[in-house]
Amino acid sequence: MKPKFRAQGFYYSQNACSAAARSLIRTQRRHASTSTEPSPSSSFGQRRWLRLTLITLTATGVGLYVRWSQDSLSSPTTLSPTRFTQYELVSRESISSTGSLFTLKPPKSDGSHNLEVYKDAWETGVWSVMFKQPQLQIGRDYTPLPPVSSDQDADECLRFFIRKDPFGEVSRYLHSIKIGTPIEVRGPRIECQIPPETQTILFIAGGTGIAPALQAGHTLLRRTDENNRPRIHILWATRQREDCRGGYSDHTTTASNEAGWLWPSQLFNRSKHRAAAPAESKIDVGTSIVVKDLEALKAQYPGQVTVEYFVDEESTFIGKRSILDFTNSAVSSDEQHKRNMILVSGPEGFISYMAGPKQWAQGMELQGPLQGLIKELNLHEWTVWKL
Repeated sequence: MKPKFRAQGFYYSQNACSAAARSLIRTQRRHASTSTEPSPSSSFGQRRWLRLTLITLTATGVGLYVRWSQDSLSSPTTLSPTRFTQYELVSRESISSTGSLFTLKPPKSDGSHNLEVYKDAWETGVWSVMFKQPQLQIGRDYTPLPPVSSDQDADECLRFFIRKDPFGEVSRYLHSIKIGTPIEVRGPRIECQIPPETQTILFIAGGTGIAPALQAGHTLLRRTDENNRPRIHILWATRQREDCRGGYSDHTTTASNEAGWLWPSQLFNRSKHRAAAPAESKIDVGTSIVVKDLEALKAQYPGQVTVEYFVDEESTFIGKRSILDFTNSAVSSDEQHKRNMILVSGPEGFISYMAGPKQWAQGMELQGPLQGLIKELNLHEWTVWKL
């Protein structure tokens, strides 16, 4: 007699096989049906894949738009104080063995408003823009020269008088690049406001500090009308005659050769020779471009612009008498409510000698206390500003 569990096991196996067979049939039917009608799980997978595709395409589109927007912002067509604009170097003309006149043109676009930016800056006072040296990612401020005639009012180009400094990374870069090279420019930055009530400016300039002097004259004298004839007197000190070639002083002071500021390179090499200047001012073929700009300003505003030249190699220096000869005459002829200004621009050593050094505090450059030659003169009627 066979054990019952064997029989039970047999019957169990038979039932299991029947169940497996039925399961196999159902599985075959399911696989056969997928070709004609999607199951719930398969439909969910397709919808998920579609959503992922749409999200990917949307993210790609947004990324391309952001990149396009950034490119547009990084290459504006209008000069801005908050971002760099790519100008183009269109000319570089030698003024002397150490300095050149640079002309930069902004990108052309119907949406640019550079003339409006320039106009606001010219009406405010002395202003500058920053040039970027792309390799070192450093910047340097330079002062644009004003237009020499009203015909250039519609010209968006900017001109700069830049000296090649052997230790200046930006100036060396600018003198080494080719014509047509793009230059990143940011600005304007107002260096000094010239109040509307200003009537007289004495501008003491050293070297390329003549560019802010031309700016100040341009801003001040444009306010001329029948009832207002402001004037500016410029004292310009240079190392060599070639920097101001063709320029002759409007007034010869008795102290033009008195002790004064010496350029560092000339401290131990002072020439005793002093070249004689003609009695009348004139322009010859070799006249410096900057002197031509000064003469053009004088011609545009007769009797309102006077210039004195001081050349180190000719042993002529700006001293106390040079300053007092003008300030005394200005104070005696001006009404008390009129405002007089003395502006000083040039190398740091030049500014320190004339009016004391500027100071840095909390990451900002400040005027600092009045010191130097001007303080010794006690010119209480004059507002002094260091550029």
